[in-house]
Amino acid sequence: MVCLVMVQKSQLFLLLVFIIFSAIAAETENQDYVALLSLKNIWQNTPPSWVGPDPCGKGWEGIGCTNSRVTSIMLSTTGLTGPLSGDFELLSELQTLDLSYNKGLTGPIPRSIGNLKKLLNLILAGCSFSGPIPDTIGSLQQLLYLSLNSNYFSGHIPPSIGNLSNLLWLDLTDNQLNGPIPISDGITPGLDMLLNARHFHLGQNNLSGTIPPRLFSSEMVLIHVLLDGNQLTGSIPSTLGLVQALEVLRIDGNALSGLVPSNFNNLTNLNHMFLSNNKLTGPLPNLTGMIFLSYVDISNNTFDGSDAPPWFPTLQSLTTLIMENTQLQGQFPVALFSLPLLQTVVLKKNQLNGSLVIGTTHSNQLKLIDLQFNFISYLEEKEAYNGTLKLEDNPICGVTGNLSSYCTVSLSNASYSTQKVDCEPVPCSSNQISSPYCRCAYPYTGTLFFETLSFSDLGNNTYYNKLEESLMHSFHSHQLPVDSVSLTLSNPITASSEYLEVKLKVFPYGQVSFNLTGISSIGFMLSNQTFKPPALFGPFYFIGDKYEKYTESKKSSRSSIVIEVVVGGSILLLVILLAGIYVLHTKKRAERAIEHTSHFSAQLDKSNKGGSVIKVKGVGWFSLKELEKYTNHFSVANEIGSGGYGKVYQGSLPTGQLIAIKRAKKESMQGGLEFKTEIELLSRVHHKNLVSLMGFCFEKGEQILVYEYVSNGSLKDSLSGLHGSRILHDP
Repeated sequence: MVCLVMVQKSQLFLLLVFIIFSAIAAETENQDYVALLSLKNIWQNTPPSWVGPDPCGKGWEGIGCTNSRVTSIMLSTTGLTGPLSGDFELLSELQTLDLSYNKGLTGPIPRSIGNLKKLLNLILAGCSFSGPIPDTIGSLQQLLYLSLNSNYFSGHIPPSIGNLSNLLWLDLTDNQLNGPIPISDGITPGLDMLLNARHFHLGQNNLSGTIPPRLFSSEMVLIHVLLDGNQLTGSIPSTLGLVQALEVLRIDGNALSGLVPSNFNNLTNLNHMFLSNNKLTGPLPNLTGMIFLSYVDISNNTFDGSDAPPWFPTLQSLTTLIMENTQLQGQFPVALFSLPLLQTVVLKKNQLNGSLVIGTTHSNQLKLIDLQFNFISYLEEKEAYNGTLKLEDNPICGVTGNLSSYCTVSLSNASYSTQKVDCEPVPCSSNQISSPYCRCAYPYTGTLFFETLSFSDLGNNTYYNKLEESLMHSFHSHQLPVDSVSLTLSNPITASSEYLEVKLKVFPYGQVSFNLTGISSIGFMLSNQTFKPPALFGPFYFIGDKYEKYTESKKSSRSSIVIEVVVGGSILLLVILLAGIYVLHTKKRAERAIEHTSHFSAQLDKSNKGGSVIKVKGVGWFSLKELEKYTNHFSVANEIGSGGYGKVYQGSLPTGQLIAIKRAKKESMQGGLEFKTEIELLSRVHHKNLVSLMGFCFEKGEQILVYEYVSNGSLKDSLSGLHGSRILHDP
């Protein structure tokens, strides 16, 4: 018998644990639903599939779940409009939030974003968010990708971002951020603490002050540092030369001054270097030994006048050399033309003189030599070169001869558009576009912005063919329903400080349009840098266009789950059945409460057109039948007071809690609107000497208020402080 009792107690304990954990799980799942419902209520253009109470089980598009908890929201390019809801904090298991390319998303990021402790990817690129970036973002300790580029964020970069020790990608490009770059001081964190970060993309803002020397260290693994297009001043810190992994450096378009650090040639992995459009002085930087350097632009600085530097012919990977207005002088260095990969040489607005000898040993890839506004007086072996040579405003152009093609400025007409693949173009209707395979469809469109390039021959179609192949490989490897892609280069860059813009069209496979899941997946692949372009194109970002022609996805049916109970099965089934009955009873009671509250609101509307629905937080509805039960049918024995308003009765809830019930006389009843107003007022009044309103009843002509019960002494006791009483509200 003792053993049986022990077994029964053990089973009962396990059942209680099961019920408790089931309740907790149901509550957390409900929190996810509440958060998404909040978004659905404040956003427009949410997916049509967002119906039903179970986002994880009913196929809400754009919502990913694990174990019935929401872990991802991927809704890029879906036309969402509205602000972010502070209820995001309820999504405690969320790992990925991608709302990119929804220009209708506005307002600030709520501070509660910092409560999403498991967030790995926060991607809000190409929206219209504004205001300061909340410092609570520094609480997202597991964050790997933070992309907030191409919005309207203002204010300073939060120093708290320095707390994101796992961060790999930081992109704040193309905003309105100002102030200094934050660094740590022992108390306040800073970006110098991001030792695992690979990308600092902070260009095209209004950042000011100096580039702090402590921002960089030899412990960093940065490969991209993009600070272009800001208002930074002071000198370039020599600590930048310690970041040995660096591949791309853009600090052009600022007001930097002083010398280029002498240790810059320690950056032997550097591919792209942009120092142009600053106020740099002193000798030309020494780039000897930078064997991977392919693109160099140090134009428009005030360097000391000097002859061509000896490092010119040592840069064997160089494709592009741009040194406009850098005080170069003397004879043009013919050895420069012998670099095997050279495509572009721009040395205009300098003081080069004498003869220009092109020779026959120049690279066969050399397409442009721009020497405008120099002092070149003679041209040798011009027949050996069939590329573009620009000599406008040189003395040679004043000499008679067949040089008109060299002395007239010609605008670049480089363009590219994907060609059809062995098919006859067909006319398309309903705003559809013909794909490279001559299939009419609604493509997903957007623009790729390449921030640096390893080439300058924009008319070479080979590069764009490689980009197309790379895109298709990425789409197919991620099993996305893509048939083909089309690229268009319509406005080629006219200055090296500009980004290359490539229009992208992605065509659906086997259908005329993508569904929402398809375009969100494509958008995410481009927004979180899953797509890796050919190395020739360098870092990029993508801005997608609104896609309005998506088809609705078919909801996948849920497979049934069979639970087998081996030990204590019958008892467990009984407990679950009882729990179900209790839940059903509670649900019906809640539905009755909603029905009566709605009826109450309807009555108010009858008595006062335009009256609003009752707003009482923390105040419940009681039925007249319940209150009759709690007061023994309002018996005289339960009467504890009376006044001009009516009588007060003592009642007892099923839990044993005592309550005070104030029932209005027929002759002292207020109008519906006045009763509503009184409830709303009393629900907001809280004081240690006032009892709290717990609920109300507005049924069958009754007006009843329910308070918590506190035993009182006499009025004398209350006034003298001899009794710890609290006073009942009385209008």
